[in-house]
Amino acid sequence: MRVDGIDHQVDERWTMAYAASLDDYLPDYLDTTRPNGVVAHPAFAVCPEWPVIVASRDLSLGHGVSPAEVLTSIHATHDTTIHRLIRPGDRLTTSLELVGMVQIKPGAKSTTRLTTVDQHGALVATTTQDGIYLAQQATGEDRPDPNRPDPLVVDRVGEPLEISVPVAAGAAHTYTECARIWNPIHTDKAVALASGLPDIILHGTANLAHGVSAVVAHRAESRPELIRRITCRFAAMVLLPSSMTVRVWPAVDDPNGQLVPFEVLNEAGDPAVKDGVVVLGEPS
Repeated sequence: MRVDGIDHQVDERWTMAYAASLDDYLPDYLDTTRPNGVVAHPAFAVCPEWPVIVASRDLSLGHGVSPAEVLTSIHATHDTTIHRLIRPGDRLTTSLELVGMVQIKPGAKSTTRLTTVDQHGALVATTTQDGIYLAQQATGEDRPDPNRPDPLVVDRVGEPLEISVPVAAGAAHTYTECARIWNPIHTDKAVALASGLPDIILHGTANLAHGVSAVVAHRAESRPELIRRITCRFAAMVLLPSSMTVRVWPAVDDPNGQLVPFEVLNEAGDPAVKDGVVVLGEPS
């Protein structure tokens, strides 16, 4: 299954709003007087990816997946390679391909690859992510992704920095509009309750973005262009209002660059973002 490219015109209003929704006020994201203008937050690639994900869900309905089964899908893992930061003025095209399907204990695990290119056809971001259709059975033989990126394995060395992040009652509503990522479980309590959730929850990609902001601020010398790759697993929910704690360990040298482990804990201390690793390196 494949979703052909969906186009987006990126402007300053969108990129600045995204950073502001994260309470990340780094001048690189907001100061339009900078000589080369502003750039988007490293996690911004999830924004043009979302409409393609929605389109893939609609397309799956024509491939034997029921609406009820679609609703069981959860975002389990995320692995983005950033070829360059997105900038206002970019005209992006994002496509999606289903590249794997295997049966695991919790359900059927699908792997999709999202590719974002600019108006010149140059790669901007490539994301491989797993979704799990909880308690669902995959048909046929397992078909794992043959080109899955190599996993990042890094030891947590030393003591982590701990950054407390307040989560306002309206944080999910703000992130929804600023990211242009709309899923009613994040903004409509009735829908969240009907889906088996205790209340509306903050987006997993917002939790991840807060972790990336902490890495940029404390391990990347406030230089977002050093972020080359971001990997993690999603786990516990972040309710609203509440708080989260981002834990960032010291960087570890690796042939791929400097590897920075991190995690994001919800107010109860459960990991909302697990096994997070950011790769730092000078842009090519």
